Amino acid sequence: MYRFMSDNGFDNYDDLHRWSIEESASFWESLCEFCGVEFSVTASHTISRPDNIMDAGWFAGSEINYAAHLLRFSGERPALVCCGEDGSRRELSFDELRQAVADAAAGLRRAGVGKGDRVGGFLPNCPEAIIAMLASASMGAVWSSCSPDFGINGVVDRFGEIEPKVLIAANGYMYDGKRIDSMPTIAGIIERIPSIKKTVLVPFASDEAGTGTATNVVRWDDFVVTESTLSFASVAFDHPLFIMYSSGTTGAPKCIVHGHGGTLLQHLKEHVLHCDLGEDDRLFYFTTCGWMMWNWLASGLASGATLILFDGSPFFADGRVLWKMAERENVTVFGTSAKYISALEKAGIRPKDEFRLPDLRAVLSTGSPLAPESFDYVYDAIGDDLQLSSIAGGTDLLACFAIGNPILPVRRGELQCRSLGMAMEIFDEHGNSVIGQRGELVCTRPFPSTPVGFWNDEDDSRYRAAYFERFPGVWAHGDFAELLASGGIIIHGRSDAVLNPGGVRIGTAEIYRQVEKLDEVLESIAIGQRWGDDVRIVLFVVLRSGAQLDDAMCHRIRNVIRENTTPRHVPAKIVAVAEIPRTKSGKIVEIAVRAVVHGERVANAEALENPDALACFRDIAELAED
Repeated sequence: MYRFMSDNGFDNYDDLHRWSIEESASFWESLCEFCGVEFSVTASHTISRPDNIMDAGWFAGSEINYAAHLLRFSGERPALVCCGEDGSRRELSFDELRQAVADAAAGLRRAGVGKGDRVGGFLPNCPEAIIAMLASASMGAVWSSCSPDFGINGVVDRFGEIEPKVLIAANGYMYDGKRIDSMPTIAGIIERIPSIKKTVLVPFASDEAGTGTATNVVRWDDFVVTESTLSFASVAFDHPLFIMYSSGTTGAPKCIVHGHGGTLLQHLKEHVLHCDLGEDDRLFYFTTCGWMMWNWLASGLASGATLILFDGSPFFADGRVLWKMAERENVTVFGTSAKYISALEKAGIRPKDEFRLPDLRAVLSTGSPLAPESFDYVYDAIGDDLQLSSIAGGTDLLACFAIGNPILPVRRGELQCRSLGMAMEIFDEHGNSVIGQRGELVCTRPFPSTPVGFWNDEDDSRYRAAYFERFPGVWAHGDFAELLASGGIIIHGRSDAVLNPGGVRIGTAEIYRQVEKLDEVLESIAIGQRWGDDVRIVLFVVLRSGAQLDDAMCHRIRNVIRENTTPRHVPAKIVAVAEIPRTKSGKIVEIAVRAVVHGERVANAEALENPDALACFRDIAELAED
């Protein structure tokens, strides 16, 4: 970051960021040069329609290939290390990865896959997932993946829309010591998606990869064409690369299309500059193939980093499995979720006291706001000389609006800065840009990783409705946030989950930060329930085993919220539940809980990791106010 800043004539980040917005074309051109981006056909100009986010065009006339940049390194150095919860380990060098991608691409071509065709992955976080994705990208096909814990309906809701020609699926996966058989789900997917002409079976959970009775199913080893030659299709900057999916908890998932060039440039910027990633790094992020962080992790290959893949439960056995792996594999950048960090603290696990982590220099957190107390925990229990980067963005842009920065201080409870090239602001309800006030997180100028569009949205009406209706011409991201005078950012929760008692807007994260300070409270979720002519706050808590939600506990919860926020934040009702519903990527779903409490239908409960948890909330409307 410092070298890039100096090369462009700046001596502080604020000026660099301002230039990256006001001279957007110059910034992205400079980034391409700095990161060694190679266009097979050069652009006639960098940006067209710079006044319009939806219609802006990037690197007009250029051609590029995402996979070519991820596979530009060679040699015996490890590219992928895949670790299982049981201690199993596989390693592929850069040379081996390049050959495996060439062989898989040849298999796809033999199966009739061509430029623009879709390839679906129903896979755990294993080398074959990376290989198949890169093979698809190398030939201009479009990759889309779901994690194997999705049920048939969840996969069909996604892949049924995009009609993949080939499905690549694992026969099963391991989680928390159990082997889960995926074959019945795979059979159901094949039956319900007629576009699938061939299914490729990866023997992940066992070596016995029988193809069953389904037709056009082949084993991975029989599908790939060994000793093939690696080649890369030259495609337009915005040629479709990935199809990503919204969580789908408020209706059918949105099928969001991202292109080769925008994805590559954003991820190089975030990795090389904001994470200081390079060839000596070993990058880990706890994710599944159904979360955008898997795509983000995969792009680390373009910086020359070794990717550490993990599949299984992060709390397998004694809850230390990820740190045993981090020690063994010399992880330098450790990525996870805010929920995982909070759970570690609640479990009393102190990695720095138990493991040798001399190379660990950065911890990244996303998925939900990282509480100030979690900052304290990381620096006390993991390492006191780390860059702790709480980052925020989304599947919608496959990138970050707010992110870390290795040359700026880490401030407790804050995301360090706005990402370069991202004109992120906070708008009040009247559309005025504000600092030091809570409001809507927006982006006011174009950026390269805006979606190419939504699948089957020919007139872009659904795309426009998703981001541009609240403030015309301005991307409204859906986060309730605050930009501080320091340049830091605080995320207060999702805009659609904001509580509004007495007309005062309250972010749910403000409540969670306080109540989860209590040792007895493992996690919580808050909603606004319609009550009389107003809204009352209802707080649901999951308590540690042996703890009870008696009057004394309710009093403690209300006190810690009142003392650290305002009286309006104090819940009218506190209810203990056994479990809180989450998306597959671990985000709690206030909207789904609110719908159940109001007797409304949850449109797509199967998109949840634990849909049965919604049953806990059905009778709350009958409870009297405290």
